[in-house]
Amino acid sequence: MQSVRVGWIYDRRFLQHDTGEDHPESPARLVAIVNAVEQAGLLSQLVALPFRQASSAELTLAHDPAYVDLVRMMCDAGFSFVGSRETRICRQSYDIAALAAGGVLAACEAVMAGHITRAFCAVRPPGHHAEFDAAMGYCLFNHVAIAAEHLVRNHGLTRVAIVDFDVHHGNGTQHFFAERNDVLYISLHERPGSIGFPGTGEADEIGSGAGAGYTLNVPLNRGSGPREYLAALAQHVEPALTAFRPEFLLLSAGFDALMWDNSSNLNLQPGTYGALTDSLVQIAARHAQGRVVSVLEGGYHIPQLGAAVVAHILAMSEEE
Repeated sequence: MQSVRVGWIYDRRFLQHDTGEDHPESPARLVAIVNAVEQAGLLSQLVALPFRQASSAELTLAHDPAYVDLVRMMCDAGFSFVGSRETRICRQSYDIAALAAGGVLAACEAVMAGHITRAFCAVRPPGHHAEFDAAMGYCLFNHVAIAAEHLVRNHGLTRVAIVDFDVHHGNGTQHFFAERNDVLYISLHERPGSIGFPGTGEADEIGSGAGAGYTLNVPLNRGSGPREYLAALAQHVEPALTAFRPEFLLLSAGFDALMWDNSSNLNLQPGTYGALTDSLVQIAARHAQGRVVSVLEGGYHIPQLGAAVVAHILAMSEEE
């Protein structure tokens, strides 16, 4: 195997998004990831990418302008949550969420320019539950949806694929593109009813209108582990991606299906994320010139989170 250049999006300012004591989506998540990546000897091999805060115009690629203004005003006013009490904010949260979105956009630009082949974005807060006009599930802005729309509008891509392997279904991302055939949304997640949140992601949710058939949900049963995950990948995800022939692959990379993670009832090991990622980047190598940008979503078991991310980045760094 040979190494490929992998970009790295991270900034200590992401730690300033203060969710309060005992909240699962804490700054400690990123601290654990950065420490694990450094201890694995990967940090010096990754290409640190410069980036800036996304503008309000860039955020409105996927969000109602009034909603973007609302989040800014609520943060400025010192509110402690937006949408629901679980989606906590502080005065810095608008700027930090916009910085996260800007980091993902910068990663996409670096890949499109050929400076790197792939990138991992160690950002927070996460994004895939954020809807067009609503915060949800710890998420303020939907970074992956913004990036996909940016690639379509500003780079003229006609086949962008999103694979979401967070244990919770990415309701916001699915809804953004449900009627589109230029963005394929695929989600591997714990079956609705087995997991309480967000209640979407049944297999019969396939998109509508021009987008019918461009949404693929692969719900997994309670207790599923590496065998079931990789079988679902081979039987459902890989054929759909191969048929779509994406020009760019975006990953909503959630690491909350680990067997120790209290937010789910699945049983993955850290190494499972390496095998999962390897399959996805090989498809990108065949159809998308290798272009992959991965964006951190969930993952709340701090002791094993870093190991799972390391396995993911290692797989992104290798190519046949």
